[in-house]
Amino acid sequence: MTERPEPPAAPGRTEQRHGGRPERRLDARSLRGLAHPLRIEIVELLNLDGPSTATRLAERLGENTGTVSWHLRHLAEHGFIEEETGRGTKRERWWRRVPVSNRLDTVDFRDDPDSRGALSLYLHEMVQQSFNRVTSYLGEEWEDEWRNSGTLSNWSNLRMTPSQLKSLNRELTELVNRYAPDPDAEPDPAALPVIVQIQAFPRRPRGAE
Repeated sequence: MTERPEPPAAPGRTEQRHGGRPERRLDARSLRGLAHPLRIEIVELLNLDGPSTATRLAERLGENTGTVSWHLRHLAEHGFIEEETGRGTKRERWWRRVPVSNRLDTVDFRDDPDSRGALSLYLHEMVQQSFNRVTSYLGEEWEDEWRNSGTLSNWSNLRMTPSQLKSLNRELTELVNRYAPDPDAEPDPAALPVIVQIQAFPRRPRGAE
């Protein structure tokens, strides 16, 4: 599978695509540095809502400020976030997500038993994160204009070879990236942040042999 979605333990690549950011391929050390439910959630909040402090993040997460501060330093040590210089004080530091897209190839860890626990946790949290976003959207009140513009779709009657599935995922990614805004462009006043989640993976036939 590929980065943001990041699901399966079977498909090979998992990626989080964020507009034209440079890409970072996760290795065993960086994977273990990220594979913690709270750290993954912190990175998610910084990515979606921008820079924040340990105090503000602790309030949103319902956690102790000291615990969040420790995880922030850990994430910074592994290069996932960085301090926003020129902002805050010695007692109140601001943190932001490093502008890099993380790429995880699950096949890299096939023969590394020491990383299996971290890999399993990371993939589980990514799937849960995707699910939580959908349920949050469904539970919110939206004007008809926005409600009618969203979609939850699936196609279950497809049959593909590995190369066809890879090609489909590549074309979908290229299409979404065409809508990524220029970082220097002024946002349209009528625009809101949009999340696109694509999950495309094989399913083993069950039932009739």
